[in-house]
Amino acid sequence: MAIGLFGKKLGMTQIFEDSGTIFPVTIIKVESCQISQIKTVDTDGYNAIQIAYLEQKVNKITKPQLGHLKKSTDKAFKSFGEFRITNPQDYKLAQKLDASCLALGEKVSVTGKSIGKGFAGNQKRHNFSRGPMTHGSKNHRLPGSIGAGSTPGRVYPGKKMAGQLGNKTVTIKNSEVLFINAEENILVLKGSLPGKKNTVLKIQTKEKGL
Repeated sequence: MAIGLFGKKLGMTQIFEDSGTIFPVTIIKVESCQISQIKTVDTDGYNAIQIAYLEQKVNKITKPQLGHLKKSTDKAFKSFGEFRITNPQDYKLAQKLDASCLALGEKVSVTGKSIGKGFAGNQKRHNFSRGPMTHGSKNHRLPGSIGAGSTPGRVYPGKKMAGQLGNKTVTIKNSEVLFINAEENILVLKGSLPGKKNTVLKIQTKEKGL
């Protein structure tokens, strides 16, 4: 994979093609991203670029974070993220990254935390079908049997049952870049993306030639 960006989800809307086709799109505000560390096979055992994002006041971050950032910048950043790459020599410390790093029509992978929906039953969580609603049935939304009796005498791990729905890290692949506003650092990506408003999203592209 190639180096990427971090941004906040602003919300969703829809756009029209010339043919009249409607596309749902997600609007993202790209954060001020800056390279804070360059990792190589010689120094760290692998090639990667560390990105600092979510700029903060100096008194809002810890001293270890501040000491780490002093090697590359005099600004303070709250969060850090990493991108595995094959060509670390192409980047420099304190290099700034913004929406102009992407191109129209480019396919990106977007990672973020999905909306938490609390405790959910089988129908909502796993799309199970319900039981009959008439003829005296009392099994409408119950889970039913969850395994055999004496053999094996237990429930196998991974059994689909009711439980926590959402609030997990989700990656959407091949979302297309439909619009870029480099001045305002705004991206418009095709389709729905994980999370609610102000969710931080990791946007990553493929390396050229892959």
